[in-house]
Amino acid sequence: MFKLYTDAAVKGNPGTVGLGIMIVGADQPIEISVPLPRGQLMSNHEAEFLAAITGLQAMADRGLAGQNVQLISDSKLVIDALNKGYVKHYADLYDRLVDAAAPFPLVIPTWQNDRQNRRAHDLAQMALHQA
Repeated sequence: MFKLYTDAAVKGNPGTVGLGIMIVGADQPIEISVPLPRGQLMSNHEAEFLAAITGLQAMADRGLAGQNVQLISDSKLVIDALNKGYVKHYADLYDRLVDAAAPFPLVIPTWQNDRQNRRAHDLAQMALHQA
């Protein structure tokens, strides 16, 4: 089973965004920092959904579709949405997340605090500084 750690960093509300993604389960961990263009402003909740979507897409792009994955995030909103099967707000982003998860037979949403999700947090901060 692969572990996918995701996090987002936002400066402002809405603000500039950096995404951090770490994929563990291959020979070497894969670390990805994604700065979004300055004109693409969003809230922290939106950015957290986008980090999870981007992480799942990164796994699929690397030929890891078909694998089981534990999706780890410090966003209770994202994890609760996946566990409950719906979200009151951000329905469009939730639908994109479900679509991104479709190539994986099992996605286990797992909440971890910032300290436990530290490397994804650091990657998101690096991306934010690049944005």
